Amino acid sequence: MKNLWAPWRVEYIKKATKEEGCILCQKPAQDDDAASYILYRGKKNFIMLNAYPYNSGHLMVAPYRHVADLEKLTADELHEHFEMVSRSAAVLKQVFQPAGLNIGMNLGRVAGAGIDKHLHSHVVPRWAGDTNFMPVIGDTRVINEALAETYKTLAGKF
Repeated sequence: MKNLWAPWRVEYIKKATKEEGCILCQKPAQDDDAASYILYRGKKNFIMLNAYPYNSGHLMVAPYRHVADLEKLTADELHEHFEMVSRSAAVLKQVFQPAGLNIGMNLGRVAGAGIDKHLHSHVVPRWAGDTNFMPVIGDTRVINEALAETYKTLAGKF
């Protein structure tokens, strides 16, 4: 039998309950962008690493304003949001050179949103073979890099 070690994940496993409040409101209110994995701050939106990534480099773009519905964004929020999604794609292509990208939103709990009260876009780099047998057979996702290392790699690229 082979062992798969991902010791950095233990901090998430040990959390008995979810944090109170909205993480997408709380993180940008803090002063430590590195600890919050915030890579870029715009006027209306910000870019951060996803703490539960589908792949290394999984980014989220979110407005500062707590809003759940896409149609409730102002024109300025909407424009900047998608400019930042585009910029995220460009940076990930430059830095990680993925074979492709998934870009999308899950609007509402039934649509798969883990944070359903604060809309956000996902930008996920993809490589051939990154959806190996582990998620299907072992109910395990293999992330090949710790968040702190991914943050160091992307910091300053925006």
